[in-house]
Amino acid sequence: MTGLARTVLTNPIHFLAFGFGAGLSPKAPGTVGTIVAVPFYLVLAHTSVWVYVGVLAISLAIGIWLCGRSAENLGVHDHGGIVWDEFVGYWITMFMAPAGWIWVILGFLFFRLLDILKPWPINFIDKHVKGGLGIMLDDVLAGIMSALCIQALSVLFI
Repeated sequence: MTGLARTVLTNPIHFLAFGFGAGLSPKAPGTVGTIVAVPFYLVLAHTSVWVYVGVLAISLAIGIWLCGRSAENLGVHDHGGIVWDEFVGYWITMFMAPAGWIWVILGFLFFRLLDILKPWPINFIDKHVKGGLGIMLDDVLAGIMSALCIQALSVLFI
């Protein structure tokens, strides 16, 4: 076990920030983190709108602190393994999405594409907002933009 893996698996702050260990993936940790977020979404999808919004708000607030603290402790701003922001971004993507696996997959694809490519204003936030807020905010914007894509597609095809 590497020193980073030991740190992540034994420190609750890093464990959560690294998406229960998903961020330790040697390849595409953001994608792996988003995959791990899907089962949590499937549970959230069966709650009321108010519960979903509450979980999003709490997860965002905790995420700002968690991601900032983890990055600070590791000495790397927005370490690639910090994937709590992917969890929240994907959950935002899927807020009010139509039911069905096609939408789960499309939401995943839209979110990952926007998170990786970082079009404006995501890239502006990524470059200019630091700390936990910056780590979370670019994924929040990617989630909002992805949610708009999902909603537009649902209007066209449902």
